[in-house]
Amino acid sequence: MAFVPMGLEASFFDVLDRHRAFLLASLSRGVGEPPSQGTRLASRFEDSVGLQMVSHCTTRKIKSDSPKSVQKFALILKILSMIYKLVQSNTYATKRVNYKCMCVLNFHRDIYYTNRQLFGNQTVVDSIIDDISSMLKVPRWSLHILSTSKGLIAGNLRYMEEDGTRVNCSYGASAIAVPSNVHGIQNLITDAKFLLIVEKDATFQRLLDDNFCSKMSPCIMVTGKGVPDLNTRLLVKKLWDLFHIPAFTLVDADPHGIEIMCIYKYGSMSMSFDAHNLTVPAIRWLGLLPSDIKRLNVPKDSLIPLTKRDHMKLESILKRPYLNCQPFWRREMEMMANSKMKAEIQALTSLSSDYLSRVYLPNKLKFGGWI
Repeated sequence: MAFVPMGLEASFFDVLDRHRAFLLASLSRGVGEPPSQGTRLASRFEDSVGLQMVSHCTTRKIKSDSPKSVQKFALILKILSMIYKLVQSNTYATKRVNYKCMCVLNFHRDIYYTNRQLFGNQTVVDSIIDDISSMLKVPRWSLHILSTSKGLIAGNLRYMEEDGTRVNCSYGASAIAVPSNVHGIQNLITDAKFLLIVEKDATFQRLLDDNFCSKMSPCIMVTGKGVPDLNTRLLVKKLWDLFHIPAFTLVDADPHGIEIMCIYKYGSMSMSFDAHNLTVPAIRWLGLLPSDIKRLNVPKDSLIPLTKRDHMKLESILKRPYLNCQPFWRREMEMMANSKMKAEIQALTSLSSDYLSRVYLPNKLKFGGWI
């Protein structure tokens, strides 16, 4: 019989509390020193950190007297000079209007528009900033470079912004924009039992409309609206480092959703030089699992055939080193490959309009339905 919560009793969180105790015990056993940073041209996998750079690999040399690299050299110097001015004046390229509406001057774009002819396109600027961060072995915010946030957060969390603004994420039915300077927020307070990372904004908004945060209180919900931006990943990492509460992902049962989950948990190749500031290997896959589709008898007309691109993405993920320590993930992905079908979270509405928030997630959380 499906479990339907009618006001949460203390026993509801028993499995979650045991899971948290397991995570804390794992931490107390120690995971070693944080990995040292180096060049970002090559990566290795470490279970406790995720994808990180190796310290001994091929490096590139940019010379001012080489016709092949003179332009790149000039671009690096130009951006370094702008960074120097920001650091010297202790300023950031952001402006806060209020905690619900954030007006951000994207520093990457600011650089680009200072000399569009010199930089060519925005991608060049982004790549150089990553190169500088890797070369100096410091995260972007240490260079006073802040990217525009697209993520949202809601639930049992209060904190103070760098300008002294106090933020309460539990007020109202709307979510709060993830701060552009996550490193600068302080005095974070929560009683949350778990953190739910939602892949898509549409699913996140539906859970808000269903009053999920209140019904499952205390909890925190975060979404990166698809592939997460840097600030959303930083916030998830900060919440884990401060509170060590169980963190779960809710993604579509398709290769793209799995890829997004892997970014939160293990990181990405492009940002492997800053892995220990961005990854949370303790994250678990809550749903939507391919096995759930079969177990719940989701109607076939709610499923979508895998495309050729989907098959290629799935094969690529299955070859990654971290799948060696995730046999249950591998089994789910192989089940997806064999069925040749995928499903969005919205497929659960074929069972009932509020099945996700009323039955699916409460059951998963109460009985430990994560991997």
